[in-house]
Parts: sequence; structure tokens; C-alpha cells
Amino acid sequence: QVHLVESGGGLVQTGASLRLSCSLSGQTVENYNVGWFRQTSGTEREFVAAIGWNTYYADSAEGRFTISRDNGKNTVYLQMNNLEPDDTAVYYCAYKGRPFIVGTWTSPRVYDTWGQGTQVTVSS
Repeated sequence: QVHLVESGGGLVQTGASLRLSCSLSGQTVENYNVGWFRQTSGTEREFVAAIGWNTYYADSAEGRFTISRDNGKNTVYLQMNNLEPDDTAVYYCAYKGRPFIVGTWTSPRVYDTWGQGTQVTVSS
């Protein structure tokens, strides 16, 4: 069973950058698919970015965030630049063991395993 641990969150000012990490363990994950989501209190989990054969981004993340992975470290990263107060949320990574069906990477329901989340707070 795959286990995910997020790290790298924190409190930053508007315009700053953060790099979130999602460390995967439990099996060989060279061909894994991972998504990043975020959630604020009282809202549904929102898609941010995903990586499979390609990379996929929400409109809010396009041009500011970059998702990447290091197979040797079994880790997926989310580089977030030019952060805004609206980016404040708990960020979760999620693992999907099978390839994405086109367009489904935005749905939390297609992922098999989730991490515990890491808080990102952007002050104005």
C-alpha cells in the first residue's frame, strides 16, 4: 500500500515562493500518477495540478505553479511562485495507481490514497 507524506508548507508573504514535497513509499512508484489538491474550511477539495504521462494544471495554477517528480527519491514536488492570499489552504497530494483517463485528474474521486496535508498561508 502506498503511503504519502506532504511537507514544505508555511507562512509566507504575497509574492513569495514555496516548494511542497510529496514523499511516496510502499511500492515502486516509477509510473505513478499524483495530484495536488487544496482545501479551505467549509469548501470542497480543489484540484491544483497533476502529473502522469503529462502535467496538468488548474487555471489558477497555470504559469505560477510547477509540478515535477524525482523518481530516484519517490517524491513529487509542487513549486509555487508568486503566491497570493487566495492560495491559502491545506494542500494535499494524492496517488492514483492506474493511468489517468483523459480529463479525470481534476476529480478527487479517482485517486486511491491521500496524504495528511500541509498548511500554506499567504499573508497580504
